[in-house]
Amino acid sequence: MNTEIDVRAHVAAVLAELPGEAELAELPAHSDLNPLARQLEQAHDVLVRALESVEKG
Repeated sequence: MNTEIDVRAHVAAVLAELPGEAELAELPAHSDLNPLARQLEQAHDVLVRALESVEKG
């Protein structure tokens, strides 16, 4: 397996789980944003690991 393909697939999978702009616009003002924050943190972590793997070569 190619690590680059695995990383790209993982990044794509995490980003696909995030709500789109239209979905976010429809959220009530009092919505609990903790689940979204967790998803964004997970996406951030995946991207950081991807960048670190690129730097290592």
